[in-house]
Amino acid sequence: MAAEKVLWMNPADHEISYANNSFYQKEVLVKVRPIVEEAITDMLKKIGVPTCMKVVDMGCASGPNTFQAISHVIDTVHGMCQQQELKLPELEVLLIPGNDFNSVFKSIPDFYKQKGDLVQERCFIRGVAGSFYHRLFPSTSLHFVHSSNGLHWLSKLPVGLENNKGNICMARSSPPNIFKAYANQFQEDFTNFLCSRSKEIIRQGCMVLTFVVRRNPNPSHEHHCLELLAKSLLDLVAQGIVKEEDVDSFNLPIVEKGGSFEIKQLQLFIMDTDPLRKDEKVHNKEFYVKMGNNIANTFKAGLEPILCCHFGDAILD
Repeated sequence: MAAEKVLWMNPADHEISYANNSFYQKEVLVKVRPIVEEAITDMLKKIGVPTCMKVVDMGCASGPNTFQAISHVIDTVHGMCQQQELKLPELEVLLIPGNDFNSVFKSIPDFYKQKGDLVQERCFIRGVAGSFYHRLFPSTSLHFVHSSNGLHWLSKLPVGLENNKGNICMARSSPPNIFKAYANQFQEDFTNFLCSRSKEIIRQGCMVLTFVVRRNPNPSHEHHCLELLAKSLLDLVAQGIVKEEDVDSFNLPIVEKGGSFEIKQLQLFIMDTDPLRKDEKVHNKEFYVKMGNNIANTFKAGLEPILCCHFGDAILD
């Protein structure tokens, strides 16, 4: 199964849409801002400010986070040009929303209004269809590539997951071959990603990539949030709503070499996936109900399309 055919964020603007359940993704973007600024500044010091700078956000989704990374890139370039008394270059911004192009395009006028006339005159935004695991752009055409919370999704399900019964990903009860299958697929996909980008990015260009990883090196560590989803599906089996064989055959295309790029900086930071503020965490029944609803809506925002494809729409009732 090719992931790009069934894997997309929940579109539009409703209770379980990605737009209303992307607190964690926003916090990640805020955390990475200094790294983006440093990467852009260092690159422009080496190559100079080009006449036209091409930047791409690989995997931007619709909603309030769509222009977060791109906005900071523009601000960084603008600030550097002001310091050096240079003219702001033309900026070609390429977005890969994956789905819900209409919502993204409708939000462009508000983005231009927010950034002001200068950016509106110098910035040109386009949408690009396709998977970032393949070539998407002409050779040596990109200056900066950004990807946040996207590359841990595989291009397809690994081969040989038939014996991962009772699990939907790598789990404590998964056989050893499951871990190897996911690792091999990730290596293949990430190699394809780097190979494609190495042909598209100019010399001295740069990328900032943010992954979801595990705090514990054990890929089946019990604190993995997808264990909650697996337990929920097994509860539905017990209630007769979902068939056991459907759960056994369902696996998520997600996991945590080449030589074309040099790693300039590698950072690990821990994020709170709970949108409830820490100082509001009163451990009573109401709090846990609210937290549970938040987690459920977050799962639905990101996984509802792929769940519906495998189990049918009835699973959401």
